Amino acid sequence: MAKIISYTKACISIIALLLFNPNMVSGQGKDITWLRSIYRDRNPSFDGTMKFLSDTYVPVNIAVPLGQLICGYARHDARTIQRGWQTAGGLVIAAVLEESSRYLIGRPRPYETYPDIIPYKYDKDPSMPSGHTTICFATATSLSLEYPKWYVIAPSYLYACAVTYSRLYLGQHYPSDLFVGALVGAGSSYLSYRGQKWLQHRKLKKQNAHTLNEH
Repeated sequence: MAKIISYTKACISIIALLLFNPNMVSGQGKDITWLRSIYRDRNPSFDGTMKFLSDTYVPVNIAVPLGQLICGYARHDARTIQRGWQTAGGLVIAAVLEESSRYLIGRPRPYETYPDIIPYKYDKDPSMPSGHTTICFATATSLSLEYPKWYVIAPSYLYACAVTYSRLYLGQHYPSDLFVGALVGAGSSYLSYRGQKWLQHRKLKKQNAHTLNEH
């Protein structure tokens, strides 16, 4: 429980820092320099791939917990069901934090400030944090905690990083938008994971107390 409180405090601190740091929010300095270096040097032959990666993040990240839950309930596998709800919980926490902090920070998209950045589509919502990155890192972190094997961890984070890079390539976000999104996404899933462990411990403790009372 202490770790959950600590994470919540950390998120509030980061959001407060961003709210009162005009240089970061306005995209000045190295942030726009890094974005331009990637955006201007991009290879047009990868345009289709980057757009595909960016557009698939919703179905992919919905399919993961949905697949876990369908498989778990079909097989009556309590462990898989638990993992499915844990993944879903991490995504819900990540989505709530991402949406709320995005409008609190209110950072304009790069192309709203810099005309030389022309995105593949014009989104109207604020820029920080990146929703794509937040959700992808939430899923990757959940899977890595639930199945701590290299053949799960590597492809999970590889996909998350590929989607994240596509947001720079397509001119949709500043690098710091992605960094904050990755932090929020990973932290949200860790919060869900620790919360699930705490609930299990509490449930087991109650069961043991009930057993002792019966004897």
